[in-house]
Amino acid sequence: MSDIGMTPLQSRLDMVAPPRPPSAFSNALVFGWRAILKFKHVPEQLFDLVMTPIMFTLLFTFVFGGALAGSPSAYLQFFLPGILVQTVVFNAVYSGMGLSTDLGKGLFDRFRSLPIWSLAPFAGLMVGDVLRHVIAGAIILTIGLILGYRPEGGVFGIIAAFALLIAIGFGMGWIFIVLGLLIRSPTTVMTAGFTFLFPLVFASNIMVQPDTMPGWLRAFVDVNPVSLMTSAIRGLMAGNASLSDVLLALAAPAALTVLLAPVTLWLYRRSDR
Repeated sequence: MSDIGMTPLQSRLDMVAPPRPPSAFSNALVFGWRAILKFKHVPEQLFDLVMTPIMFTLLFTFVFGGALAGSPSAYLQFFLPGILVQTVVFNAVYSGMGLSTDLGKGLFDRFRSLPIWSLAPFAGLMVGDVLRHVIAGAIILTIGLILGYRPEGGVFGIIAAFALLIAIGFGMGWIFIVLGLLIRSPTTVMTAGFTFLFPLVFASNIMVQPDTMPGWLRAFVDVNPVSLMTSAIRGLMAGNASLSDVLLALAAPAALTVLLAPVTLWLYRRSDR
């Protein structure tokens, strides 16, 4: 009787099509949500995210503003777009640190065994990066507005500048994801990352105009990708950016993405990891 009773149910189940496997986009959204939940369960990581941009903005504006531009308010107009770029570039290091931490816990070994898009875990890291960039940028802009910064490009210029910042952070993040796959210690990833970034950030036009620099240093600053990014952000927020400025700023992030995304996938799929 039980077999007879189950036959209609079995026939109905056979008529139901199996669910479609989730798309790469769905996989990325799931891991993106995981990255967002980290802010909820590990709120102390927000301390660096919030305090560092506040300290940089206030200290550089009031300590160097008068000496470099005659007044803190005048220097702020020049400096604030640059500190946005600096913050996004520095924040990209956290991608590699988070990845190194997860690898040490064995989480990515579990992810690799799942039938999901191979780059989905890294897409989740990028979502966390975007959230960090937006939060830090909003904090810096709010402080700047309170102190007297006035973006002549208006709301459209601010939106365009933040979109470019996200693209910059996305491209720079691949460097530190590769480091996170190669180096198992989060502290070492951070040390290596900042060792690489400090010359790029401080030998740029973020804090000062390169006019008074030695010729050899100015030649480097003029082609430094961080300088090109900063010039584009300044132009967008001032309302006078050209298309060439934006394209030059996007050149390095685009090249890093094209070159390092396949490297990331190869490193992730290596059998000895």
